[in-house]
Amino acid sequence: MNLTDQERTAKQRQVVDTHIRQENAHEWESVYDTMLRDERAYYDVVPLSTRYHAFQEVQGFYELFESALPDFHVTITGSCDSPGLSLREVTITGTHQGEYCGVEPKNHRVSFEMAAVYVFLDDEPFKIAAQRIYFDNETVLRQMRGEKGALTGIGLAKETHPES
Repeated sequence: MNLTDQERTAKQRQVVDTHIRQENAHEWESVYDTMLRDERAYYDVVPLSTRYHAFQEVQGFYELFESALPDFHVTITGSCDSPGLSLREVTITGTHQGEYCGVEPKNHRVSFEMAAVYVFLDDEPFKIAAQRIYFDNETVLRQMRGEKGALTGIGLAKETHPES
């Protein structure tokens, strides 16, 4: 497959956009169709120092996340793509309806910003091999607990996408 860097990054951008659009639709088979479905796949949740190894564990992470925030929505606020890597700044919103990091659900709304790195392999350039996510978990936990004055980030979704 002889693709230019521009062609490769354009296709990666399409894959990541489809991936996020299907996450927002909660269409899990379509989400998984954008990913490698083997032992090379992994998902790093950096603030929790946790790696989910292989496709089955990645699926398990998505199940845990959706049980905590079943109505979650991802708004893209920034992006950058290069051959093999795609980066997205996003705002995640949702309602805490399932246990997360030991916090029992109280139906509090959450909103937090996150950076996501999508990794593509040279031999599978159009499937997401791995994801690494970075966010302030303490901000999430404070919102879930309903703490007065809990921060919600700097409002990137409102700045970037006023219609959100």
